[in-house]
Formats: sequence, structure tokens, C-alpha cells
Amino acid sequence: MRQHDRLYIGGEWVAPAGTGTIDVVSPHTEEVIGRVPEATPADVDRAVAAAREAFDHGPWPRMDPAERRAVVGRLAALFGERMQDMAELITEEMGSPISFSQLGQTGQALAVYGYFSELDVPWEEERAGMLGPVTVRREPVGVVAAIVPWNVPQFIIALKLAPALVAGCTIVIKPAPETPLDAYPLAEMLTEAGVPKGVVSIVAAGRETGEHLVRHPGVDKVAFTGSTAAGRRIGAICGEQLKRCTLELGGKSAAIICDDADLDATMGWLKLASLMNNGQACIAQTRVLASRGRYDEVVGALTETVRGMRVGDPADPATEIGPLVAARQRERVENYIRIGQDEGAKVALGGAGRPYDRGWYVTPTVFAGVSNDMRIAREEIFGPVLTVIPYEDEDDAVRIANDSDYGLAGTVWTADADHGLDIARRVRTGTYGVNTYMIESSSPFGGYKSSGVGRELGPEGLSAYLEYKSIARLA
Repeated sequence: MRQHDRLYIGGEWVAPAGTGTIDVVSPHTEEVIGRVPEATPADVDRAVAAAREAFDHGPWPRMDPAERRAVVGRLAALFGERMQDMAELITEEMGSPISFSQLGQTGQALAVYGYFSELDVPWEEERAGMLGPVTVRREPVGVVAAIVPWNVPQFIIALKLAPALVAGCTIVIKPAPETPLDAYPLAEMLTEAGVPKGVVSIVAAGRETGEHLVRHPGVDKVAFTGSTAAGRRIGAICGEQLKRCTLELGGKSAAIICDDADLDATMGWLKLASLMNNGQACIAQTRVLASRGRYDEVVGALTETVRGMRVGDPADPATEIGPLVAARQRERVENYIRIGQDEGAKVALGGAGRPYDRGWYVTPTVFAGVSNDMRIAREEIFGPVLTVIPYEDEDDAVRIANDSDYGLAGTVWTADADHGLDIARRVRTGTYGVNTYMIESSSPFGGYKSSGVGRELGPEGLSAYLEYKSIARLA
């Protein structure tokens, strides 16, 4: 069993203020595999104080940006060397199939560190003013609180940590209590990469301590990824205190399958786009839209595709769908399956029953006969449950895709890529794919509507950690 008895605060390993611990339980075996200290509000106070001191008086925000990028570059190199170990650890603690841990959990995180280590912007620029030149400066926003969920912990830490460091911010990271183990090797890499004392702290804790961090008067900006309900709460606190915030929240994304789509190729991609990470992904394409003319064909193809996916031990490279992160998550997903049946949707695959007696597994489920007003089509389930919704024509497909409280992601599948781009322009989501779906480090990622506020990745992701100062002077 992996055991830790220290917290990483201000770049140093320190004893926690309290005696509470967090047990990490394997979703595959239901056995305790790790134990770490549970941070308390006093630990958060210490972490924020270290970050405040490092920002207000330390060298980090005053370094040349190229020096900070070099540190992030060293972090990227170290992360790359330990990426396989990190992938295996994440699979062990939260059940992500090892194939996805290597790609989406750690491979994507490495890409983020690499991208920001090479991203340069004009930190000062001159503009013409009415009375003389104006100097426009980009300056770090200050102390950042990063609240990270359990589903893709290292990737989401990277989304916040990499641009914050390049910007010159200091940061306190709060991992989710389900996945605190992977933060420990990251902390070791940060020290080895040369991040100065005080700049980064990592304090795993539950919701109440997380709210203490969000409310802390020493925090200038909050970066949160998680549920829309929690995001509303955090957004309200930040609004009350006039803190900057970035919120990446839930999704209920639609995959529009056009009549000219190659179904075999489409199904090959949808396995990843719809069921990545055991369906525990905010960007998952869980609403599959098919025309009435091809509806039965699409339902049949999707059903056979999901039926053929291997469910089992997430450490097995052949596994495509593993367990859910916790017993409560399995109960949530199973409840939505019952809701779908009660609403009158037809179970084309799966439904009741569990594939294994041990582990927090659910049977992958495909619903047919779904209308877009059903709860299973409107609410984020966060598990391997797909709905197939019929549409009358292309305008109807776009209408259904847009008829959602969310707007995070989406795809269109067609033989005509140019026409797919036209459809993409009509769907109100922050990211979209034509015959593919990828989160690109060079491009902004975020959502419309209840899917969040602000953007991560790309130059826009760096801007989220910057303030802009204008200095006018006479000619």
C-alpha cells in the first residue's frame, strides 16, 4: 500500500496540521491501496501564506518569462521520463483503462507542459495613444487556487499549473480526495525542475476545505474543473469577492451522424469520443444523433460496437471500459439507467445487472427510442451510457444539438468535411470535431452556457492568468 505522511506546502514536505487521513480505494478490487494526510483549513492557510509571500516578495514573478518557461520545460522532460509510472498510478487509483491513462491522462498532460514551455507572448508592447505612446504590460494575476477533479487529475492539473507558472503566478493545488496519490510524484518533479520555494503547494482535501481555499482572502484567482453545481457555487463566491475565475464544467455533447457518414469509421472513433475514461469525461459525446432514415442502422452499429468493447481490469492493455471511480458513482449511473427505462427509452444494450461481483463496474448501456426532453438526454450521467436520438433533417439535428443546458463539445460525422465544418459553425459549443475529436494544446478549450466560464489552453489559456496594465505618457 502506498502511504504518505507529509503535505507539499511551499515546495517543502511538512507535517499536516491535523490527524485526518484519506484512504484511496481501488475501483477494481474495492481494497485500500493508499493513504495520505487530509489537509485542513490550517494547512490551506499555510499554503496560501507561502504562495502570497512568494508572489509578493519572491523571485518567481520577477524572473524573465524565458526563465520560467525553461523551468516548465524541465518539468515537461521529467514528466515524460515518468509518464508510464504516472499512468499506471492513475489507473490504479481511479480505474481509467491503462490505454487511456497513457493517452488522455498523461500523454495529454505532457503535451500541455510542452506547449506552454514554448509559448511566448509580447509581455510589453507599445501602442499609439492620443497624447503619446502607451505601454501595455502583461503581468501575473497573483495567487491561484486550482481545484482539480478525480477523472483526469494530471491533465487538469497541467491545464492550470503550466500557464500559471509561465505567467509568473504562484499556485495552491487541491486534488480530489479520490485521486491524491498521483500528486506526490508531480511534487517531486516540481522540486527537481527548480520551481522556487513557495510557488507551488499541493493539499488534498474534501469539499469544505476546498471552499475555504476558494474563499481565502489571499487568493486572487480560482481555476476550477468539476460539476456545474459546484461551479455555480464557486462562481458565486468569486463574484461576491470580485475574484477572477475560470470554470470548466459539465457537458452533454452531441455527435451528429449525417446520412453520408461511413458508419464503420464513425463507430471506430465514437468508441473513444463517447466512452473514453469509462464514460467519465465532461467532453464525452453521449448523445448520438441519427436521421430517421438511418436510425435503426445507427442503433445497430452502435450497439454492436459497444457490445464488442472489453470490460474488465483497467490495468489490462486490452481493456476498453473499466470500473467507475467509486461506489456512489456506480449508484448514480445505475439510477440513470433506471430513469431511462422509466421514461420509456428502449434498452438496446446493457441495462440492469453488473458485469462483475467485485469492483465498481456497470454494464455499458445504449438507449434507443430517446427523445431530447428525457433526463437521460439532458443530464450529465458520467458513465458508459449512450442515448441515440432521431432527427428529421440537418436543421433538426443542429436544433437538437443546441437544445441543451451545456455547450462544451460535439462532433459531426460526414463524408463531406467542408459541409461538416458548416454544421460545426452552427452548433454552440466551445470545442468541436469534424470526423474526429481532440483537445488541442494550441487551441482554447472551454464551454458555452452551463459548461463554464473562460478558456484553458492556447494563448487564451495563458491570458487567463494575466492582468493587463496600460501605461500612458506624453510624446
